[in-house]
Amino acid sequence: MIELKNISKSFDNRKTYVVNNLSMSIAEEETLVLLGSSGCGKTTTLKMINRLVSPTSGQILIDNKNVLAQDLTQLRRSIGYVFQGVGLFPHMTIAENISIVLRLAGKSKAAQKKRAEELLTLINLEPKHYANRYPHELSGGQQQRVGVARGLAADPKYLLMDEPFGALDAITRSELQDEMIHMKQQLKKTIVFVTHDIAEALKIADRIAVMHQGHLEQIGTADALLNSPSSQFVKDLFAVHTQQVQDFIEQSDQT
Repeated sequence: MIELKNISKSFDNRKTYVVNNLSMSIAEEETLVLLGSSGCGKTTTLKMINRLVSPTSGQILIDNKNVLAQDLTQLRRSIGYVFQGVGLFPHMTIAENISIVLRLAGKSKAAQKKRAEELLTLINLEPKHYANRYPHELSGGQQQRVGVARGLAADPKYLLMDEPFGALDAITRSELQDEMIHMKQQLKKTIVFVTHDIAEALKIADRIAVMHQGHLEQIGTADALLNSPSSQFVKDLFAVHTQQVQDFIEQSDQT
């Protein structure tokens, strides 16, 4: 479980706050989506979980342990991180990109190769065709798949995803969302996923945390947010995206 207790973050000596008094819990094997417009504090919140950014005040607990009391290297290696733009190393093969965390952890070359092949199979990229290619030889969607595989390489319990599909075209994005839903059912990871896309949030989330100007407006299932918004902001947010909401309702009725 991940617990955020009264977390705040200021970059200007407490004059203003990017995140302000935020509290929430993320259950094991849950996919929690942080939803909000640019500048609302969702990416900063994500980065505080693995200490890419340190909180100004408050506590973040992972499995009841304060992240600030944990070894920084071990903490980051234990939490998968996937972000928009992927950041693959251009001089490394796809297999090397996926297994770099394992190499840094001192795993054998055989173990690295085995894990890379397992993950390439998981993300529907045939190892014998893709393991020895380089990033520039892959499409944007394929590169993003590799980014997800790299985040899973060390088999982390937790996976942080910062708008990983935001730069992709609509069709590829939808395909990767479907693949992610399938993967999370297989892997049973706890996922914190950042997006500003309402349709994406409705599609993949077990719960959605709506953020606005550094504050948590509401957290709950999609049905709860749609049917019982706790603030005018949440009500207006979904009201202006009627098509996405209608699509979600129709898909829910079909299942």
